[in-house]
Amino acid sequence: MTPLQNKIDFAIVFRVKHANPNGDPLNGNRPRTDYEGLGEVTDVCLKRKLRDRLLEAGHPIFVQSDDRRAKGDEYKSLTERAKGVLGDKLGGAETAKLACTAWFDVRAFGQLFAIKSGKKAKKAEATDDAAGDTGISIGIRGPVSIQSAFSVEPVSVTSTQITKSVSGEGDGSTRGSDTMGMKHRVDAGIYASYGSMNPQLAERTGFSNEDAEAIKKLLPKLFENDASSARPEGSMEVLKVIWWQHDSKAGKCSSAKVHDGLRKQEIGPNGEVDEARLGACGVVPEIIPGF
Repeated sequence: MTPLQNKIDFAIVFRVKHANPNGDPLNGNRPRTDYEGLGEVTDVCLKRKLRDRLLEAGHPIFVQSDDRRAKGDEYKSLTERAKGVLGDKLGGAETAKLACTAWFDVRAFGQLFAIKSGKKAKKAEATDDAAGDTGISIGIRGPVSIQSAFSVEPVSVTSTQITKSVSGEGDGSTRGSDTMGMKHRVDAGIYASYGSMNPQLAERTGFSNEDAEAIKKLLPKLFENDASSARPEGSMEVLKVIWWQHDSKAGKCSSAKVHDGLRKQEIGPNGEVDEARLGACGVVPEIIPGF
């Protein structure tokens, strides 16, 4: 397949209502916020959801979550998956090329392969089995970047104390002790995330026009099949995807100027935007409604 020929910028506008879009494990799993009170969903979280949608669509994915492992994939770790698909002789540009061919997310987002070789380093201080292991590190820089999403206005976080009573042990005839806990949610918020696709880096990984179309098709469905107790069905909704496709590899202007067309205007409660202000440098976007 031909590598991506045109620079692409995009934005995702989504709504959160009575959900915890991305809990912070260092803060009691409260929804992430910055110092100004704006809600945040990290880029890692968004890429995880996009990987899941790509996997459901049949694309091979390297970084899989345990509960969504592809059918027939029996690898229990990334190391096992890398060696199982790429073979034992890992290293160099040829391995990077094979990895990009094998997995969609590697050629899109890039990946760092850091794998022990099992060989012993010739160092006098290496006295045990682990200390003397040598390994390889293969870095692949992907053409697709996605920024963390931030709410357009400060969000209100509601915390609710809960109790649960579960008989975790015994024959079930006795009641377990009550356990206290907390649940947190964002009452309502409109978030926006921005991303880009770089043709120069796409040439190195083989990321193609067809790959870009696959992402374009799945971004409106980003939160489908992603429900949980923290994110009930329907509480996370993509309102629209804004897709700027330039007419050259370099693009007519920087991604910053393209994104500013959306970033510097008010976004309505249902994702309403002034489309006339989105065509920076003459790059007219395609507005794709959410699924």
